[in-house]
Amino acid sequence: MVQPSSRSNTLNYLELFLNDIPLMDVRAPVEFTRGAFPQAVNLPLMNDEERRLVGIRYKKAGQESAIELGHELVSGELKAQRIAQWQAFAQAHPEGYLYCFRGGLRSRTTQQWLKDSGLAYPLITGGYKAMRRFLISSLEALTQELEFVVLSGRTGTGKTRLLSTFPNHIDLEALARHRGSSFGKTLHPQPGQIDFENSLAIALLKARHQGQGPVYIEDESRLIGRCALPLSFKNRLSESPLLVLEASLEERIEVALQDYVIDMSRAFIERDGEAQGFQAFSRYLFASVERIERRLGSERKNTVLSLMQAALAQHPGGLSEKALDAHRQWISLLLKEYYDPMYDYQLAKKRERVRIRGDKNKLLKELLT
Repeated sequence: MVQPSSRSNTLNYLELFLNDIPLMDVRAPVEFTRGAFPQAVNLPLMNDEERRLVGIRYKKAGQESAIELGHELVSGELKAQRIAQWQAFAQAHPEGYLYCFRGGLRSRTTQQWLKDSGLAYPLITGGYKAMRRFLISSLEALTQELEFVVLSGRTGTGKTRLLSTFPNHIDLEALARHRGSSFGKTLHPQPGQIDFENSLAIALLKARHQGQGPVYIEDESRLIGRCALPLSFKNRLSESPLLVLEASLEERIEVALQDYVIDMSRAFIERDGEAQGFQAFSRYLFASVERIERRLGSERKNTVLSLMQAALAQHPGGLSEKALDAHRQWISLLLKEYYDPMYDYQLAKKRERVRIRGDKNKLLKELLT
């Protein structure tokens, strides 16, 4: 027999997010897909079709009839299976909570069924809607309240790696699961916009809670892949001081080679196997170039694709030094003729915001003194 919990229901949303408290989301899967929280697991009371049928009954015959239908749809063995899933979650996460959309009927039903099975488990008052509202208001408030310092630099300088060594930093690319450039797609799907905003708000709450000076953030376009920075947040970053990371072209080529060739080819091959992984990696490279054709121009695009194809032709023997040298050629061309001119143009408009510029050692020395 599972043991009951003595914990009460909560509306302390800040504690939930600061401490990454496990959350059991009993909304339907379609609701969870539209927006959820990073520490939440979807274990629905009703699936999408059941929820749809109950909604139709509610409109035609009212709440009492809809509740009756819900109990008919989720009964017997199906009900037992769902209670067993909830019990497993509660026992694995005794510090957690459950919630539905508003903290109403579905939360209370789930809570009661668990209690009937011998386990008392607390719910979140106000549910998803109240927590989402809390995060939206927190994001807006902290956007204005916190001090930000933005780490900038040409493509390949290793900004994300350096950022990870800074105190009180937020990695926007990690939240968006995208590295920001046309080659920035990863093997993990990006979160939806609402999920991204929720994660950003939580990161800001944690940054304020740490209270250790400014929050360091990498310079990003408003769009990181398909995830858009909230406009007020992007505007705030656009007013913040800049640290400009500098590195030689040779260093930058090696960073890009590691990120976009060595690491990505390995990831595709580990996921799909040698032959299919290599094909997927090749498609990834070609598609990345196609995305920048308009700015790159068809002539330079064709040159880059030709160099890529020559480099990929060296792969059957593995990533030999000869293959890596071939990849360095198209990387060098893109850095010098595409990425650098764009970055230099953008930086020229931000010169008055530059606080420090130099290599990683200089930036770290300045930050530590």
